[in-house]
Amino acid sequence: MTRPVVLIAEELSPATVEVLGSEIEVRNVDGTDRAALLEAVKDADALLVRSATQVDAEVYAAARQLKVVARAGVGLDNVDVPAATTAGVMVINAPTSNITSAAELAVALILASLRNLGRADASVKAGKWQRKQLAGVELLGKTVGVVGFGRIGQLVAERLRPFGVNLLAYDPYVNHARAAELGARVVELDELMRESDVVTVHMPKTPETTGLIGAEQFALAKPSLHVVNAARGGLIDEEALFDALSGDRIAGAALDVYSSEPPAASETAKRLLDLDNVTLTPHLGASTAEAQEKAGVAVAKSVRLALAGELVPDAVNVAGGAIDDEVRPGVALADRLGQLFTVVAGESPELLDIEVHGEIASRDVTALKLSALRGVFRSVVTEQVSYVNAPVLAEERGITVQLVTDETSERFRNVVSLRGTLRNGEVVTVSGTLSGVDQEHKLIEVLGHALDVPLSDHLLIIRYEDGPGLIGTYGMRLGEAGINIAGMQVSRAGSTRGAEALVVLDLDESVDREFAEELGATIDARSIHAVDLVY
Repeated sequence: MTRPVVLIAEELSPATVEVLGSEIEVRNVDGTDRAALLEAVKDADALLVRSATQVDAEVYAAARQLKVVARAGVGLDNVDVPAATTAGVMVINAPTSNITSAAELAVALILASLRNLGRADASVKAGKWQRKQLAGVELLGKTVGVVGFGRIGQLVAERLRPFGVNLLAYDPYVNHARAAELGARVVELDELMRESDVVTVHMPKTPETTGLIGAEQFALAKPSLHVVNAARGGLIDEEALFDALSGDRIAGAALDVYSSEPPAASETAKRLLDLDNVTLTPHLGASTAEAQEKAGVAVAKSVRLALAGELVPDAVNVAGGAIDDEVRPGVALADRLGQLFTVVAGESPELLDIEVHGEIASRDVTALKLSALRGVFRSVVTEQVSYVNAPVLAEERGITVQLVTDETSERFRNVVSLRGTLRNGEVVTVSGTLSGVDQEHKLIEVLGHALDVPLSDHLLIIRYEDGPGLIGTYGMRLGEAGINIAGMQVSRAGSTRGAEALVVLDLDESVDREFAEELGATIDARSIHAVDLVY
């Protein structure tokens, strides 16, 4: 069997290569050598880069079998994501690899700015001893405003609390309960600028956040304010920052990122280099050995998942993004329910509702939708079904897919259901849940019949008109064929003989289609389905 080829275009750690494993063929190329890259990528299934390799439409056109591009880092400035999506290529990054490093640097820059550490270092190295001139201020008792209260902002808050600070947070999408847990009070940006002694910025860069802190905000600030940006260049208006620093409207600043890097390349940012009350570092947020190692290892793991057609939490061009920890156990369940639905339905539905009921419905359950779709198409198409192409396969088949959520659930804590309307108007439903500490997959409904049986690897589902002796008949036939029944449950639509019954048999082994059809004929079954589930 041919091993998938992973092309590494920049230097990555030995641990990254080790994670890829021996079942993957690893090749190397200098990603900055354009001609060499375009030649090498022709036979690659995956391409791993850092920041120097430009991955654009030309690369995708040259890559005959490329399935995934992985950037061992957070940013994707060098990867054309829309072009990748058009080409059907998954793009992966390592969004959490540097969050600890970035948070720690922000705290270091706060202290450096308050205590004039950059100026002090340069002064001593110049043979000076300026203890009085370089006196700083303590962090204890100061008010720190955290602009952007996502994962990094929260890590910064956690690290600042032991310093005895008062925390303010500004973020339009902040979870107020989480902020309160960390001791932060959520306020509007203007209030944060007025009250803070230190402002540290941790927003993503978007058209809405570019220049978020500018002249208007600095006009509100205390003269003692220190501002820190270790997130993205341009979040702080550098011209307004220069005016505030040079005009003594604020006390100091510390920057690790700039609107143009290096800052000497920009006339606006270049002016900051001449100020004594600003501490500057060369974009070091992710520049720790630990962060670089985490990034490489994380994308290597994601590449393995992508090449296996599994759900990749860090795929940036797949709807759903990262999977909530409460939702993750249901991903495999949704996939298996999708497989079961396809067998029971026997054809593609015109409308498919993927329903999530219960507590997890309050979370982002998009991953369950994608997983269910992948299961639906596993046995329908010849190509490998992934979480990228499953929605496309549905669209190509004219299937309208809807994700329906409802935080109430009557019988079980959480339920995932697939409800499909076929072309003849028939509605096919299957439902499952997770049970117990081990989160066992349970099948709790098929075609309107209530059940509570394990959703095991090998099932036989039979619908028939209930009558005496029928269970014994099909049980005997299975026994004669040497097929063991590990468990079973019968559900009847009514309370009288002749009502429709549905039985789910949990078998130790697979049953072929021909045997199943013969078995169904012996009891005049309305339908019989042999189901083999994988994940």
